[in-house]
Amino acid sequence: MTGREIIDAHHHLWDLSARPQPWIAGETLAPLKRSFSIADLQPQARAAGVRATVVVQTVCAPEETPELLAVAQAGDLVAGVVGWTDLTAPDVADRLAALLEGPGGDGLVGIRHQVQDEADPRWLTRPDVRRGLVAVAAAGLAYDLVVKPHQLAAATAAAAGLTGLTFVLDHLGKPPVVGGATEPWAHDLRRFAALPNTVCKLSGMVTEAAPGAWKVQDLRPYADTVLEAFGPHRLLFGSDWPVCTLEADYGRTLSVAEELTASLSPTEKKLIFHGNAVRVYALRIP
Repeated sequence: MTGREIIDAHHHLWDLSARPQPWIAGETLAPLKRSFSIADLQPQARAAGVRATVVVQTVCAPEETPELLAVAQAGDLVAGVVGWTDLTAPDVADRLAALLEGPGGDGLVGIRHQVQDEADPRWLTRPDVRRGLVAVAAAGLAYDLVVKPHQLAAATAAAAGLTGLTFVLDHLGKPPVVGGATEPWAHDLRRFAALPNTVCKLSGMVTEAAPGAWKVQDLRPYADTVLEAFGPHRLLFGSDWPVCTLEADYGRTLSVAEELTASLSPTEKKLIFHGNAVRVYALRIP
């Protein structure tokens, strides 16, 4: 890969003076309990050869998405925003339209909700949620899925019922890397990947591994599984910065992904580290 070709399809930004991040709790996540701005990311991304990024929401707060759109509009690094809106709201279509028509709205490329925190494992198949997903599809946006392995079956059902919406699986569906098991995650992931309107981000692996003790070889069974299931034409690289910094800095996180895909052809690597993000999110890269 040449540096200017790389797109980071998944990172975060947050300002604790604007709002709290309730998910940052406990000793393990303590290093994340500060603000992370685009000014913090930009030199690291440029040093790693990243040309453009997609920033992803972190909280279920309607105020966050316009703020991320403003960041994208103000600089030349963030090329797309995966924001949040309440999928179950009766006026969800109007809310999406307001975001798209508002300041920086042309930077909105997708919607995400913290499904992993929902107690109902079938949340994605609820009628009110499905209605919201229909609105996301009608708005021409993608839908990012942050789910745990036990929620993959519902994600598959939702994607099978909405073939006009691209479902983007974040962090490989959070496989149990710490324990070294691959099932039933791999079985459920393959069922999800069998659908033509699904893609997956090669992201979030280093923080699913054993803290401070992981090696790249620990991640390989999971990376190989998604490579086989989705193929290089449906995988996108994402750093998951700054969460990744719990286990690896920005450059190391990118190099791990490159090592896990080293056996692929240059054309296949270019898809994962550039082309697929442009296609899935309809990014406009200068």
